[in-house]
Amino acid sequence: MTRIVFSGGRVFTGRASEPGDVVVEGDRIVDVGIGLDGDTRVDATGHTILPGLFDCHVHFMFSGADLVRSLNTPFSLPFYEAIGNMKATLQCGITTVRDALGADLGVAEAVRRGLVQGPRMQIAVNMVSQTGGHNDDWMQCGAHISPPLHPGLPDTVADGPEELRKVIRTLVRHGADIIKIASSGGVMSPRSNPRHAHFRDEEIAMIVQEANAAGIAVMSHAMSGDGILTAVRNGVRSIEHGVFLTDEGVEEMLKNGTWLVPTLMAPRMVLDQAAAGTAISDVILDKARSVVAQHTLSFQKAHQAGVKIAMGTDSGVGPHGDNLNELTLMVEYGMTPAEALHATTTSAADLMRLGNDLGELAPGKLADLVLVEGDAEQHVKAGTLKQAVRGVYQNGVTVG
Repeated sequence: MTRIVFSGGRVFTGRASEPGDVVVEGDRIVDVGIGLDGDTRVDATGHTILPGLFDCHVHFMFSGADLVRSLNTPFSLPFYEAIGNMKATLQCGITTVRDALGADLGVAEAVRRGLVQGPRMQIAVNMVSQTGGHNDDWMQCGAHISPPLHPGLPDTVADGPEELRKVIRTLVRHGADIIKIASSGGVMSPRSNPRHAHFRDEEIAMIVQEANAAGIAVMSHAMSGDGILTAVRNGVRSIEHGVFLTDEGVEEMLKNGTWLVPTLMAPRMVLDQAAAGTAISDVILDKARSVVAQHTLSFQKAHQAGVKIAMGTDSGVGPHGDNLNELTLMVEYGMTPAEALHATTTSAADLMRLGNDLGELAPGKLADLVLVEGDAEQHVKAGTLKQAVRGVYQNGVTVG
């Protein structure tokens, strides 16, 4: 088996970058150190070698927030658009993701079987919502405006523990690797309020119980303070967004070991598209504007308190391939560049329960590597990390 050595660069250890070489055989890293040899040499002089990066919150089947465009898009076209979305994400160095709504088992299997290029993924299939909640697409005119349900995408609007038990089992049947719920309203939904909690304790307890029985975790879209608390005290693994996080919510997250996936980019992507001329309703724009400042404060509160944080973007709400902008926002609002990279590698792997194989450059791990020209931490701070990526390797194979 060919022994490939990435030599002469600096290796990101999870907390800092140090001089070192990385040796790969097949799809695994076999050695990390100084002065290593191999059959083939990749010159990493002047470069930082990062582990494959993670994005813990994407939507490959979505290509922006333009509702009018979506309504005029043929049903099958988003599946083809997803091919480009996945490739753009992979090429910026993100080799593993959670798709938080939209990608069905066929999309995931297309990547797993090598039919198309993309990050390895865990899929939620669809988001579980209460009637009138963040995934209930009913409009005031009486129409439903989300992409139509199909055999791979079951209906997941439900109320009460027993309806929810059936929904969770149905999602597992459809190939869900993670259960996604909405324990509050959101920005992009037409009739929900981000400040209002959704689902009661007994409902989320049932969801978590059924997910645990299937050996998978629960992630919760949770913006409101009460919605965060209800999700955390009933055992969800991660809070997505966490916009109106309270001191009590922070205490509960620390006590339960709950993760935060902040997605600082999410409301900003909506506002950027509106500024560029995308037709977005005033209701949604008002909600996006109202959450940005509080979103930042809640991220800072969580970080300062020591809440576990993993990187996620909500890409799909905005462009795919710009995911690394999230790291720069995390640094702007209090993280060091090394902490942001840790949140995008080791921490994210731990959140997704993939730490045995991914998240670090260490012997025995899968050979996902990103070659960055110059100092990766400085690029994170400056917002130039994407432009500095010179090579992406997944399972030891270079990404074209």
